[in-house]
Amino acid sequence: MANATMVSAPMTNVQTLMDQMNVHSEMAKGAIKVGPNPRDFGTQHPSFTELMEQKVAAVNTDQNTSSALMRAVDSGESDDLVGAMVASQKASLSFATMIQIRNRLVQAFDDVMKMPI
Repeated sequence: MANATMVSAPMTNVQTLMDQMNVHSEMAKGAIKVGPNPRDFGTQHPSFTELMEQKVAAVNTDQNTSSALMRAVDSGESDDLVGAMVASQKASLSFATMIQIRNRLVQAFDDVMKMPI
């Protein structure tokens, strides 16, 4: 019984892959037209400013959580040193990522400003 399910499972995966390949082949030939996602109609996507505000707020939350956990360990209220260290590393990584994104944006702005008109 176990062998029958082991054999049918890979066959299902192979059939699914073959079906996907056939769909992609038809798309490449132009027989199937890919249009906008119907779920996207009527939805408002956030602006770049809103996305950046959300990410900065998330980094701030990570920093505050890390500080609270470290303070609790330092004062003896908690003995979860591992959790505090993980939160600290997460906060550090998210802050470093935010700084790199800022640096890339500033560099892109400088590049655009240096372009000849």
